Amino acid sequence: MALSSQLLFFFSALGAFNGLFLALYLWFSKPFTTEKRFLAALLLVISLRISKSIWFYFDPTIGKQFLQIGLSACFLIGPFLYFYIACVTKQLERLTLHWKIHISLLCVIIIAVGTLYPYQSNVELWGVFYKLINWSWFAYLVSSCMLLFPTLSLLITNKRALARSDLVSVNVFFGVSIIWLAYFTASYTSYIVGALTFSFILYMSVSTVMLKTHHKKEMRYANKKIEEVAASELLTQLNVLMETEKLYKNANLTLGQLARRMHVSVPQLSQLLNDNMGKSFSSYVNEWRIEEAKQLLITEPNMTMEVIAELSGYNAQSTFYSAFKQFEQLTPAKYRHSILNNS
Repeated sequence: MALSSQLLFFFSALGAFNGLFLALYLWFSKPFTTEKRFLAALLLVISLRISKSIWFYFDPTIGKQFLQIGLSACFLIGPFLYFYIACVTKQLERLTLHWKIHISLLCVIIIAVGTLYPYQSNVELWGVFYKLINWSWFAYLVSSCMLLFPTLSLLITNKRALARSDLVSVNVFFGVSIIWLAYFTASYTSYIVGALTFSFILYMSVSTVMLKTHHKKEMRYANKKIEEVAASELLTQLNVLMETEKLYKNANLTLGQLARRMHVSVPQLSQLLNDNMGKSFSSYVNEWRIEEAKQLLITEPNMTMEVIAELSGYNAQSTFYSAFKQFEQLTPAKYRHSILNNS
């Protein structure tokens, strides 16, 4: 296989592989919700349909049974998108035909048609089925768009920021629509365009949702101080921990470890330090370490700098010297000398 074909195979298969992995993750990860299950089922049938396209494109002699499985999965893309959108928009229970009956009927059709008219011996007939499946997919796209219309209106008019679930549903809807268009117009482009489109859309959608979620978290905690009373209680708790248990002596102490000891979240402790106290976690811990070091420098005049650094919470003498000079504008040795000579 030429290098260009290898790259084409890699990028087209990337989406299908990750789609299957993501589908399994959504299906088995907690919390188990109907919304997640529909999204997992949608990703699964799309990935199966895409996988069939890739294998057929690179190996036209692939067994007809695999083509039948791929097209059968394709038949369910529209319905699973429709039920997923209905679930996100809280309209699932209002549908005229219950979704379990709806899906059961579709599965009966798939099994009956696949049994009575297998692809292996009805190639021309499945050419007709292929067109029907694509138009059925389009009909469900239109129905999904109608369910999603209020959310799309809010997005267009920018009246309010979309919730995370709404954002995901909009991404999924447009992604599935673009994939349908890619396959519908494949006769004018290339059959592999659908698979490449899925890879591109999957990564773009996941990246968009992750960036939005990260930005939302940053905005939630940006410049937002904890209320004074609550902050005072947390600060007291923090200082007591430092004084009594001397946690700062642990050279590997992290923000997460300290937050767990206080039974607060990492963002909450970060808020307390950064927004309420105006200092970083590193600065706060170093203050305690330097005070400990100053006490040892005076009370233990014969103790070596290496031992003082270790007892103060530093795992390297150079780090201790650097931090001490930053806080006291003197090296530890000069500090000890100045204090002992003036006493």
